[in-house]
Amino acid sequence: MKVWHFSEQAYHPAFETPGAMRVTLPARHCDPVEAGRLINRYLDEYVLADELGFNIMVNEHHAAATCMSTSCLTTLSILARQTKKARLLALGVPIGNRDNPVRVAEEIAMADVISGGRLEVGMVKGAAYELFMSNRQPTGFMDRFWEAHDLITAALSNTGENFAWDGEHFQYRVVSLWPRPIQQPTPPIWMTASSAGSAAEHAKLGYVCGTFLSGAVARSVFAGYRQAYLEAHGKPANDDRLAYLAVVSVANDRKTAFARAEKMKSYFSTAARLDPQYRNPAGFLSVKDNVRMLRAGPNAVRPRLRDGSPLPSDPTIEQYIDAGLMFVGTPDEVFQQLKTFHADVGGFGNLLMMGQAGTLDHQETVENLSIFSAEVMPRLGSLSVEPPDVRYEAFA
Repeated sequence: MKVWHFSEQAYHPAFETPGAMRVTLPARHCDPVEAGRLINRYLDEYVLADELGFNIMVNEHHAAATCMSTSCLTTLSILARQTKKARLLALGVPIGNRDNPVRVAEEIAMADVISGGRLEVGMVKGAAYELFMSNRQPTGFMDRFWEAHDLITAALSNTGENFAWDGEHFQYRVVSLWPRPIQQPTPPIWMTASSAGSAAEHAKLGYVCGTFLSGAVARSVFAGYRQAYLEAHGKPANDDRLAYLAVVSVANDRKTAFARAEKMKSYFSTAARLDPQYRNPAGFLSVKDNVRMLRAGPNAVRPRLRDGSPLPSDPTIEQYIDAGLMFVGTPDEVFQQLKTFHADVGGFGNLLMMGQAGTLDHQETVENLSIFSAEVMPRLGSLSVEPPDVRYEAFA
C-alpha cells in the first residue's frame, strides 16, 4: 500500500473567529506574516514526509481559513524541487473553475519536469461554494469540466504538431506546451467520488479513484469502480486504482494519541462552518443527486457508525474511529483499525493520510509522521482481502 501525507494547511489562528470559515470570513483576520510562517512549516513537514518514505498529496481551496493552499500545482512545484523520492499528487485541480485550461496543462507539465516525472494529477469538480469566487454558473458546469479535461489531456499527450481548439467553452488558435511532461501520455490522473455511480465513470477512464472521509460508503464506491473497470477493460482493477482519505493520529501511548486527535478534530468542525446559501447552488448537483438527498433526509450525507446509525453532530474520537474517519492510538491499535477498515470496504491500495490537521503543532506532526513511518507503514504491505462481489447499482 502507498501512503500519502496530506495537510489542508489551515490558518488555524482564525478558528476562534465566530461564523463561517469560508467565503464570508473577512481578510482582516489573516496576518500574512503568520500565514507565511505556517505555510513554510507545512512545506517543511512535506519535505520530512519525503525523507520518511511517504508520498505527498496537496489539495486546493479558495477564500477559506481551513486551507491556505490556493494553488496545489504551485505548492507541488516547490516540493518538486525540495523532495527526492515521493510521488507528488495534486488532488486536486478544480478545472471547471479555471479560465484557462491550457495554463493548467502548462503548470502540470512544468511541475512534472521539475520533479523528474513524479507528478500525479487530480482533476476535480471542486467544492460548490467555490463557484462564487470563480464566478461560474452552476448549470452546465460539468459540460465545462469535461471539455477542460479533454483539452488538458490533449495538450499533455501531444507529441506532434501544435493544434487548435474550437469548443463550446474554450477556443485556442494554437495549443503548444513548452516544456511538455516527462510522463506520457499524461502523468497519472486521479478523480474523487462519493458514490458508486461517479466512481464507475472514473473506472471507465482507468483513472485512480479516491474517496474522502466517507466511512462505510467507501465499500460501495470501490465496488462500483471495480465492476465498471472490469466491464470497460476486461480485467479486474488493481487495488492501486483505489484510495481512501482519513485522519491519523499515532503515538507510543494511547493517551497522547487521543490528545493529539482532539486537536486534529477541529478540522471537521471548522470545515463544516459555511453559510447555507453556498452549500448547494441550484444546478451544481444533478437532479438525481438532489432527489436522493431529499429522500434520505438531513442525514443523507452524514457518515455512519458500524451499527448503521448516523455519526452524531459532535462525535467523540471513538465515534470517528468507529465510522472510519479517524485511525487513532498506538501503532498496534492504528494498524488493527486500518486492517479492519481495509477488509470492511473490500481493500484499497492508497491511504491518503491526514498526518496533520486542525491545530496539531509542528513537533506533534513530526512525531506522528515519524512513528507511523517506523511502526505502521512497514506492516501495511501485508494487507490483503478478496474484493466483495457487490453490484454497485444497489448503492448508486
